[in-house]
Formats: sequence, C-alpha cells, structure tokens
Amino acid sequence: MSTPPSSQETLSIPEALSRAHAHWDAGQADQAEQFCQRVLAVWPGQADALHLLGLMAHAYGNLDLSISHLRQACMAPRAPAIYSSNLAEMFRQKGLLAEGEEAARRAVAMDPALVSGWNNLGILLQEAGKFAESLECLERVIALQPDWAEAHNNLANTSRRLGRMDRAEQHYRQALGLNPAYAEAHSNLAFLLSTQGRYDEAAVAAQRAIELSPRLVDAYLNLVEVEISRHRHDAALRTLDMLGAFAPQHPATLVARAKVLKQIERLDEALAFARQAVAIAPKSAEAHNTLGVVLQALGQTDEALDQFEQAARLPGAVTEDALVGRATLLMEAGRKDEALIAFERALEAFPGSVQALAGRADSRTFTPADPDIAALEACLADGERRSLTDRMSAHFALGKAYLDIQDPARAFHHLDAGNRQKRATFTYDGAASGQWMERIAEVFTPELYARLHGAGEPSELPVFIVGMPRSGTTLIEQIVSSHPQVTGAGELSAMRLVIEGSSLFPDRVPGMAVKDFTRLGQGYLSRVTPLAEGRARLVDKMPGNFLYAGLIPLILPGARIIHARRDPVDTCLSCYTKLFGGEQQFTYNQSELGEFYRHYERLMAHWREVLAPGCFIEVDYEAVVDNLEGEARRLVDFLGLPWDNACLNFHDNRRVVRTASFNQVRQPIYKTSKGRWQAYAGYLGPLLAALGIDAP
Repeated sequence: MSTPPSSQETLSIPEALSRAHAHWDAGQADQAEQFCQRVLAVWPGQADALHLLGLMAHAYGNLDLSISHLRQACMAPRAPAIYSSNLAEMFRQKGLLAEGEEAARRAVAMDPALVSGWNNLGILLQEAGKFAESLECLERVIALQPDWAEAHNNLANTSRRLGRMDRAEQHYRQALGLNPAYAEAHSNLAFLLSTQGRYDEAAVAAQRAIELSPRLVDAYLNLVEVEISRHRHDAALRTLDMLGAFAPQHPATLVARAKVLKQIERLDEALAFARQAVAIAPKSAEAHNTLGVVLQALGQTDEALDQFEQAARLPGAVTEDALVGRATLLMEAGRKDEALIAFERALEAFPGSVQALAGRADSRTFTPADPDIAALEACLADGERRSLTDRMSAHFALGKAYLDIQDPARAFHHLDAGNRQKRATFTYDGAASGQWMERIAEVFTPELYARLHGAGEPSELPVFIVGMPRSGTTLIEQIVSSHPQVTGAGELSAMRLVIEGSSLFPDRVPGMAVKDFTRLGQGYLSRVTPLAEGRARLVDKMPGNFLYAGLIPLILPGARIIHARRDPVDTCLSCYTKLFGGEQQFTYNQSELGEFYRHYERLMAHWREVLAPGCFIEVDYEAVVDNLEGEARRLVDFLGLPWDNACLNFHDNRRVVRTASFNQVRQPIYKTSKGRWQAYAGYLGPLLAALGIDAP
C-alpha cells in the first residue's frame, strides 16, 4: 500500500518529480499531486511539476485548471516544446482556437521535428477553417511518422473539409489498417460515409466506434447525423439520451439536440438548447450557427442574422454554412440586393461553394455564358470527391440553369441525376401512401359529419391553404396575408403534430368523444395563436394538411380551408425540378410523383363532396394569373374580411417566405408558368403515363 511522502524525507527536485510521475503512472493521483506540490513549495513555477499537474487536471475533467498550470509551465525559460504543444491541445478542447494556434506555432518553432506539435497545429488550423494550412501541417506529420494512425485520421479530416472525399476515405482506412481498434477513425469514417449517402455503412461504423469507446462524444454525434439523414428522429433522440448520460452539458451535445428538435418542429425546445450551447461555449461558431438556424425557423429574422454573422466571424468549420445561411435568410425576407451581396461574400471566402451557387440559383436567370454554370459543372466533375449533398444541389441548380437557357436535354440530364441520387437516400412506399388516403376517405362520411355537428373548439382564426407542393399555395398565402387583418405563418407542422400525438387518425375518429375533438382543436390553437400577432386570421399553408382537411371542421368549426389547384403536369414538373428542404419523398421519381398526384386528386374529390361550402373553397392557380383582382376579392370575401387593395400588391409584402417559391412571390403576377410542361413533354414520359395523360 502506498503512503504519502513523509515531511521528514529529504528529496532532490528530480527525485520528487520522478516519484510524482511514478505515482501518476500507477494511478495514484493524490500522491502524485503531493510530490508536485513539494517541488513547487521549494521552486515556485517549476515547469515539470506544473506540466504534470496540468495533465492530471485534464485527466480529471478540469480543463480550466489544466490550462492554468500548463500556461505557467510554458512561461519557464527552458520549458520544452512539448509543453506548448500540450497547452495548445487544451486550448483547442476549450474552444480557444486562436490561443491554441499561437501555442502550437510556438511549439514547432522551438522544435521543428516535434511530431505532436505539427499534429496539434494541424488540428487547430482545421477547426479554425484554415484547411490548406492544416493539410500542409498534417502531411508533414505523416512524412515524419508514416505509421502513425492518428496522423492519417487527422489528415483525412482535413481532406474531407477540403472536399477531397476520396482522399479522406483512403486515409481513414489507412488509420484503421494501422489500428483496427481506433474508435475515432471509425467515428470519422461514419461521418464521411454519411455525407456520401451511405447511411447503413455509416451507422455500422459509428456503432463500432461506440463499442470501442463508450464515452467518445463524436461517435454519438455522428450516429445522430446518420439518423437525422435517415429521418429516424426518434432514434437520433435516443442516441442523444445515451450521450447525455455522461456528457449532458457538452456544447456539441446541446447543439445536436437543438438540430434534431428543430427538424421535428419542437422549436421552443430547440431554441432553449441552442441558447444553452451558446451560453456555455460563447466562442463556438457551431453553437451560434445552430442558434441562427433555430431563430430563422421561428421567424426571428434580425436575431438570426446576427447569430449567422457571429458564427461567420468566429474561427470554426461552419463559416461557409453561416455565410450561406445568412444570405438565404435575407432572400427569404425579400431583401434581394443584400442577399446577392451576401452570396457573393460567401463565394469570395469559399470560391466554388456549391451551397452558395445553388442557393442563389433561383434568384437569377442564367445566361449561356454564366460563370456559375461552369463552376457547378466543375463540382460534378470532381465526382465522389464531393459530398452527396453538394452533388445533388449542383444537379438541381444546373437543371434550373439549363432550363433558363433553353437547353432541355442538359437540364433533364441533371434533373434526372439529382432526383435519382436523392431518391436513393430513403425508403418510400407509394402504394402504402395511396392505401392510407383511401382509408381516410372511407372514415369521413356524410353520416359522420351529421352525427358530430357542433363538436370541436370554435374559432375563425385558422385559415388552411392545402394542396400539392408547387401548386400556388405560397402565392395565395402572399395575397391574403397582404391584408392588414391576416398573418401569414408559413408552413406549420402544428396540425400534423397534434394529430399524430393523439394516435386517433384516421381509424379511431368515428369512436372519438366530443371532448376529444375539442381537445385536438385546443391543442392546435395553443400552438398557433401566438403567431397571429393579434390579427383576425392566421394562414397555415402547409400543403400536406390536405390529408387532414376532413378532420379540420370537426376540431375547429369556423376554420376555413382553401384548396390550391394547378395544372397536374405543371404542378408535378415544378416538384420534380426542386430539391426540397422537407420530406417530400414522393417527388423524386416521375412515376411515383404521378401516382401520388392521382391519389391526392381522388382524396380531394372526396373532400369536395363532403365538406360544407362555407368552410371549403378551391382556387385555381391559372385563374389567379388570369384574373388576380377577381380571385383576390373572392378569397378575402371567403375569409369574412373587408376588401383591401394591399392584396393586389402582394409582391410588396415584406414578410419572410420560407418555401421553394420565395423568389416568385416577390414578383408581380406572370403567366409564363401556365402550360409550361408542354415544351418538355418529351422528357416527362413516366410522369405523363402515371397521370394518364397523352403526350402532345
């Protein structure tokens, strides 16, 4: 049994330090610390004792104390270079990247052959977004020590950030070849595979990392990203619960939870976690960027812009995301000139950024010599060196560009490729969707409405605009929300969440008690009433609420439903040309898209028969284009409001629009979208066949 040092024992400083290290190596921290303190009592500021105390503090999770000890150690005149290198790593873990870079540069200046110094500097530069400098440092590490698995892993990380996915995978696999039990490399390979759409492989790699290192935070975070990509949000939250069991206050844990909660529209909770992450790590660019994304979803535009700006100015790997996020939000807010300047700023910082090029594609009309076309084609020429997200975004942006310059062959080459890539990332059963819609129609009968007359929570506040995506829902919302007594709330998931939370829809609806309908109505109103800002009507334009159109009058008598219709082929073509931010899984295959449209059409025909005229009208996109004032007056009258001429100047409405149509609704009515599909009929064979329409 070890005993503490005797106060009577006389030891030289080297002997005391030797014993301190021996105790530490044996896992006897208390005794090691006592010997270090004896050294410091004799020689305050002794570098070796301070260095060991710093390593001990780090091992026990006290990063601030570790930095304090190591900083003092490095101040000694003859402190070795490794001490500055270790201090650099502590600064990195604390998120103090500038201080870490300074310490690491000092280490390699003192000892140019210090492998760990170059390695730590390379990692710091990588996390600061200085990828070219990071690559140079990490290539030097491998030149000095080619059989070091960690160096290959780090070089792979930087290669991935530079968009060299092929080289990144090569070095991850080299790292695992040198050390098959290297948990961090398994975790990082998982992240890489996820960016390439290889989600099943990615999940296996992340789970292997967790098995090897059950407290490896990044492995859990990478598994969370995989589950988000697979739209398995419950699984993502379960993974975060596992991570939270041992790292509940880790900033990355909080950020990841905010991201998942934002995805499933639990925005208030997402906001709380994002703010907590920023409070704990105020210099974390990732935390600020995530807070910006959540604030954007909540419609808090000014604060969101501020958070994106802070994220862009802080060192970190999300600078490109933050710059593009800010530009996109400015575009959504109708501040087009500012947005285009912001996209240009992103491209100056990240030349060839697909995020920026694709982000501004919808805001401009391409010309044959447009340099953006060449830049997007160059991205695709890189092949799988680029992430799947970049490749898909480039295909859709080029599809739009070639349609602009009237080159449909090239346009549909890219649209077909982009849609194929997106469709391969998820499972979708079109037949099951159709059967579900048939079952909904079977449940909602005239007899049901007669029996339940008077049920629900009466309210004239909600106005639902439903239909297919790209059918004119955003245009109609923009027209009616230009009325001073109407608030346009955008695409809300409130109805879906209230209904899914009840587990009653559709089969158990006939057996529901009156109080159940009232509870659902109150649940919806509690979510949306604060968004109305005191106005008489609130527009919820989630197109997919067409599924629930039969339930709405039963839970919210007094609510109004507007069905937006458009030519079937024009609607489906417009869907096929968009890479949606949400889960429109039926849109990425022409046959599936046409089949879904037919199922939707049949369900809407049922609603037309059973819903009361006072709560349900239909508006054709083409009629709005041909007779804006007549249709606008019809809409305002349906809402029970007095006419206001502002509804004719909808394109001047400065509210934030967060759908794929945000550019179109900033313009006056134009007729070029009517019958648009006929010029491309030769490329729409599977869609026309599924719709039962003969090609012209």
